[in-house]
Amino acid sequence: MPDASSSHQTSLGRCLCVITGASRGLGRAMAREVCGLMKPGSVLLLVARSETLLQELKEELRGLTGTAQPAVRCVAVDLSAAGGVNEAVEVARQEAGTDPDHVLLINNAGSLGDISKFSSFSDLNEVNSYLSLNVRSALALNAGMLRVFPSRPGLRWSVVNISSLFAVQALPNWALYCTAKADRKMMFSVLADEEPNVKVLSYSPGPMDTEMQKDIQRLTGIKHHLIPCKEPAAKLMKLLLVNEFASGSHLDFFTA
Repeated sequence: MPDASSSHQTSLGRCLCVITGASRGLGRAMAREVCGLMKPGSVLLLVARSETLLQELKEELRGLTGTAQPAVRCVAVDLSAAGGVNEAVEVARQEAGTDPDHVLLINNAGSLGDISKFSSFSDLNEVNSYLSLNVRSALALNAGMLRVFPSRPGLRWSVVNISSLFAVQALPNWALYCTAKADRKMMFSVLADEEPNVKVLSYSPGPMDTEMQKDIQRLTGIKHHLIPCKEPAAKLMKLLLVNEFASGSHLDFFTA
């Protein structure tokens, strides 16, 4: 059923958009898509570890959008560390004066982790390190952003969790990855229930032509038909513009 508050949009508005894991793969493709849908006065915060890759993306976006380009800020931080999350939130705070009418936070940062039998994960430090980046940093970042941009009349709030089929389906030898994706799905479901003014979507983009998929093929020997990142990125933007999903939904590229 469509969300009762749905309304078709032709743009993301005067938007402050944060994309984590923006330097490559799906994050990079989403940055390209977002830029073309923002109204003048918008701000795009690109968050990733590599300053070099972020600056390259910033230059690429400038070439795509010309003078209509939103203000692009590169935030080179490690989100698995508290300092990295705090810095990303602080940069967003510095842009709060732009008075956006839409805040869009796309939680894309994540890692594959070790693909091994369940019994191999006896090192608590290894488990904690993986969950720090893939679950805890997303919780802290989103909580910080909600404090910077509290609900007010006229402010649209959207949160996207880049998810996976393995958030809802177990797979042998993938304990870390499945656990993190399932944790994130539940975490963002809680956000949807708790904050009625925040529209939350967990979105599974399918197997994409990325470095992570190359690692999966190398480690498992399993080959998928890989999708160019621009296709799930474009579909995500369409979902946000049409805005008919119920908050807290988990949608898949192939069925949405």
